[in-house]
Amino acid sequence: MNERVVSTGQTGSARPSRQINVVLRSQEPYASTSSAQALDSEPSAAAVKPSTAVNDLYSEIQLELEPMVGLENVKLLVYEIFALLQISKMRTDAGLSGGSHVYHMIFKGNPGTGKTTIARIVAKLFNKMGVLSKGHLIEVERADLVGEYIGHTAQKTRDLVRKALGGVLFVDEAYSLARGGEKDFGKEAIDTLVKAMEDHRNQFVLILAGYPLEIEHFLLTNPGLPSRFPIQIDFADYSVDQLVQIAELMAKDRDYTLMPQSLFKLRQHLMQEKTASLYSFSNARYVRNAIEKAFRHQAVRLLNQYPNGSPGRQELMAIRPEDLKWENKQI
Repeated sequence: MNERVVSTGQTGSARPSRQINVVLRSQEPYASTSSAQALDSEPSAAAVKPSTAVNDLYSEIQLELEPMVGLENVKLLVYEIFALLQISKMRTDAGLSGGSHVYHMIFKGNPGTGKTTIARIVAKLFNKMGVLSKGHLIEVERADLVGEYIGHTAQKTRDLVRKALGGVLFVDEAYSLARGGEKDFGKEAIDTLVKAMEDHRNQFVLILAGYPLEIEHFLLTNPGLPSRFPIQIDFADYSVDQLVQIAELMAKDRDYTLMPQSLFKLRQHLMQEKTASLYSFSNARYVRNAIEKAFRHQAVRLLNQYPNGSPGRQELMAIRPEDLKWENKQI
């Protein structure tokens, strides 16, 4: 869940997931005839360039987003949030209403699609823009929230909310809180979270994450939930090309190189695996595990090939086809 995500523009699977996602819904601008005429005298939006100071505020966030593979819709939405915060501040400075915005979110996507990584980046953005005082991320799941007896769940949930004040509370596999029916303590956790959103308004951001279909079902369990999450983000599955690119970046980060034959073998395997695991494929997480395993296999191979000496620099870096192995799979 904490893996570094290399983003991609993916297509979501129809399978229910363990994560909850939030979508930012924009509103259509409108203007009366008189206001439209007044705007004619103003410079066009295209002509107005952000100042250096504004760019500096976003530059650190951009440095983290740009290397990520894909996730173009997610990157765009993060910038939209930044723009909204920046313009709200300018409006306040100009004596206009800055408005009161809600930033609770739902992240919908399969495992390994970058949800946790983006949550951390969003927390940092809110901290830099003054929305959150600390900008830390508290990551929890059902076991952290749900207790074993009546009253225990509410206390555990309130304690975690207090730890998250000033930052982001990220609930992974949030849909699992709705399992078990009316008598399940998960419902108590949901009710406590909803109350905390009111009691600690603007003091923390709640992000629910999980599989797309399961998250949709979860939101239906409480009529008041959907309206409390104005920002919903879909994290699509990575394409095979994107997964290969992620593998290359992961290897490069560790000073390894995937040889051309290795890339071909990996691509063939990923095509097969994505088809066979349509509803359970873990995207970047799967690639990370495969690459880590290849590093171990390469180490064993090199020790056997060079029992009395050290391989050259290129050999130490090269991941060859024989280093890529999968149990009970022949390609």
